[in-house]
Amino acid sequence: MISDQYSFENEKLRSLLKETRRRAGLTQEQLAKKLDVPQSWVSKIESGERVLSFVEVRVLCEALGTSLRKFITEYERSMNEG
Repeated sequence: MISDQYSFENEKLRSLLKETRRRAGLTQEQLAKKLDVPQSWVSKIESGERVLSFVEVRVLCEALGTSLRKFITEYERSMNEG
């Protein structure tokens, strides 16, 4: 089910966000500061406690120094890998 925050698709999204954050050389705290949100907000996203909107994914991509297009391409690739 798409709305299930712990679905395979959402797990792939969380994993890719975390990987992208680490590649950007940012801690959760540093990313939170860039976004002007509490560190717990980033933690809840990465743990699956919070589900993101499309707009939030775009804002996260900007903060992580990647384009939404590139991120979506990486997401699709990861979905095909299983």
